[in-house]
Amino acid sequence: MEIPITIDKALSGQFGPLIDVRSEGEYTEATIPGAVNIPLLSNEERARVGTIYKQRGPAEARKVGLEIISPKLPELYRNAQAVAGNGPAVLFCWRGGMRSKTAATVLNLMGMETYRIEGGYKAFRRYVNEYLERRIGLWPFLLLHGNTGVGKTEILSALAKGGAGTIDLEAIAENRGSVFGHIGYSSIPSQQTFEGRLVMALNACQDKPSIFMECESRRIGRVILPQNFFRRMQEGERILLYAPMAVRIQRLVDVYASQADRGKLLEAMGRLEQRLGKAWVKQLTLWIEQEDYAAVAEVLLREYYDPLYGYPNGPSRHYPFAVDASSVTEAVNLLMLYNEARFQKGGHVDGKPRACAPASQGTEATLFAPGGSGNEHPSGVPDRFGRRQL
Repeated sequence: MEIPITIDKALSGQFGPLIDVRSEGEYTEATIPGAVNIPLLSNEERARVGTIYKQRGPAEARKVGLEIISPKLPELYRNAQAVAGNGPAVLFCWRGGMRSKTAATVLNLMGMETYRIEGGYKAFRRYVNEYLERRIGLWPFLLLHGNTGVGKTEILSALAKGGAGTIDLEAIAENRGSVFGHIGYSSIPSQQTFEGRLVMALNACQDKPSIFMECESRRIGRVILPQNFFRRMQEGERILLYAPMAVRIQRLVDVYASQADRGKLLEAMGRLEQRLGKAWVKQLTLWIEQEDYAAVAEVLLREYYDPLYGYPNGPSRHYPFAVDASSVTEAVNLLMLYNEARFQKGGHVDGKPRACAPASQGTEATLFAPGGSGNEHPSGVPDRFGRRQL
């Protein structure tokens, strides 16, 4: 007998790995993050059964579906064992209906401990929507601002390894949010996939007192930040990262200058003609072909990225805390100290984070005094994200 469980229990990880028994097309469009696809019906078979359902009714559709699925049952068992080993597994389909019920029943009859998500993938979508609507206010967000190449992604990764709560929005969107943002990524996630990844990333931070993330516009590549999440970002605490031009150039070279991506670099460069002009694009194209990536990076920073984003290149009175990110290790150490000073350890109490005094008061102001060195935002007072309005 198959055993139904709620989506919350399924996501706890205590009932085994997730197996999506929907078709390849459904799985590719969106699934529960981490799920493995073992389809009962192929895309074509699913379409055929759907047509029969509409034309001849559900009884005939179930009969044809059974004829298609029956020869696949031994393979289903082998594949499920390969995923779960000797442990249990959690199955789901679109609505928790015939596909997952059939698969779970067969696997249980074969002696494999198997659970089925009540409501299927649709239950996960309800979970995602509710999470983004009701639970998003549990954490204070610490937003990393800074010009391209200051090392925001590297610093986020190091913060995560150090135990801080972090979300890399560009990684889960598979796009770095610029004309070159798709380079290095092989796929484009759907909006549903992105939202599912975002909620799982938030869920992974549930025992953290705060969450570091990079400041982003609402659109990253082809996905859009959910409205409530974006609103919370706008309310987040702003931290400025800065680094010398030479350091930023080298970081861009390290990220983008792979031989395999040269064609994509050239393709993206063509889209900058309106911004940079034909002469610059022609010269940059030549440098890419000559593999002079440092020259390309410097021109892009000076002529494109820095004028576009307009962040200060040093401490500024517009940011409560500014960090020299020349060394990722040193920057991370400072950010960890700042985070510890701002938010006491211990996670949430009664659904709210325990916060210390505001950064402008008490010891934080002494230990982490903002700059105000005169290297201010080029357009005067910045917008909420510290970016220059274009």
